[in-house]
Amino acid sequence: MALSEFEIRRMQKLVGNFIEATRPAPHIRDKLDIGFRISDQSFEIYEIRPRWDNPAKTMEGPVAKATYVKSKKIWKLFWMRADLKWHSYKPFPSSSSLEKILEIIDEDAHGCFWG
Repeated sequence: MALSEFEIRRMQKLVGNFIEATRPAPHIRDKLDIGFRISDQSFEIYEIRPRWDNPAKTMEGPVAKATYVKSKKIWKLFWMRADLKWHSYKPFPSSSSLEKILEIIDEDAHGCFWG
């Protein structure tokens, strides 16, 4: 079931505010930055860096992903393991609060998101 326009705007606002608060200082953003994208009922946070073999191009590295399960009214949190697949974040797999999901990503108590 798709998110309503209101729910999408709320997600854009909360995640956008989180990204703005988390981004590195403006003078190093050409070396490291953070972005996000929304797709269906999920958002993905990623790092943006110059490619090592061609600094004129950038590459994205996944940080975190969360998906809203509307039928259960919960957000499921994921991190990308070395196998390049999204896995449930076992210490805190879900929450009814998007704000709490963003707090867990920011805290990164186990070094799964920011390294």
